[in-house]
Amino acid sequence: MAALRTVSGMRDFVNRHFRHFNARETRDAAQAWVDHLHKGGSMFLTLGGAMSTAELGLSLAPLIRSGKVHGICCTGANLEEDIFNLVAHDEYRIIPDWRALTAQDEMALAERGLNRVTDTCIPETVMRHIDHALLALWQAAEKAGERDTPWGFLRRLIASGVLEEHYQIPPENSWVLAAHEMDLPVFVPGWEDSTLGNVFCSYPIRGMLKRHDTVKSGTEQLQELAEWYLAEAKADRSVGFFQIGGGIAGDFSICVVPMLIQDCFLKDTPFWGYFCQIGDSTTSYGSYSGAVPNEKITWGKLAPETPKFMIQSDATIVAPIIFSYVLDEGVLDEGVLDEGVPNEGVPDKTT
Repeated sequence: MAALRTVSGMRDFVNRHFRHFNARETRDAAQAWVDHLHKGGSMFLTLGGAMSTAELGLSLAPLIRSGKVHGICCTGANLEEDIFNLVAHDEYRIIPDWRALTAQDEMALAERGLNRVTDTCIPETVMRHIDHALLALWQAAEKAGERDTPWGFLRRLIASGVLEEHYQIPPENSWVLAAHEMDLPVFVPGWEDSTLGNVFCSYPIRGMLKRHDTVKSGTEQLQELAEWYLAEAKADRSVGFFQIGGGIAGDFSICVVPMLIQDCFLKDTPFWGYFCQIGDSTTSYGSYSGAVPNEKITWGKLAPETPKFMIQSDATIVAPIIFSYVLDEGVLDEGVLDEGVPNEGVPDKTT
């Protein structure tokens, strides 16, 4: 009779149960991330969708603090909503039956100052509290002739300490605070497509700021990303690419490699050394979010031998599992996953 086997950690759980289909792809992607780090590589993470509203910081923040994430590209919404949650978590409202809401129900939420993201309503008041604090930083920078990125200004806000008395969740659960503490580079393309980006644009219109370029543009951030990527390459660190969702956060940052090779004529620039995407978009005509990884070979982003994974599932479920797997200090089984089921290990993902 086979001995009973206990599950002692996330790696043990995943290795035992995640054997086929999207589950096995999840397991392989997680183990390949671990292998990539063990070989001296670094990992770049992109955040699309509403991951911060989903409180991804609970699993992402400890991963960042453990040194297993080395750079981030996110939408403006993900950057700000982690901070919104940090200082106003108790004022958020959950709508369990959100699919049944009528237009009149939605209007009632709007009249209460609640902006809905699926089942979660963000209070309008927190957005105003944050933008007033940032306005002072933007005005001071403009007066001093200084310029910074959206991330740079948010770091200034965090460092000022003005938010600390308003924390409503443990600070260890904020991925933005973790990135600040670990001095991670964070790139925010298309920042104007966010609440704070909209607010910033309103100030020159209203005469409260004189210039738009106090906040650096997307192309300036792309240059900073290129410089960071080249520094990693010079240090002989292969950079992995872990993408949650699609959209600008993923496409902006992954394009740094073909930009360096094709437009800067730096032919020795290495391709991304690992690729994984979690998303629920299916492959369709012209869809970037649903494009299979091999399509990226034609665009000069990945090499044929790059380990590639595509997990078609809900990122709010899959990402915390992978993060916990990578963070788990347990040892990958060398023998069997279960009685009579050989552990084949993680195969090389090549085309």
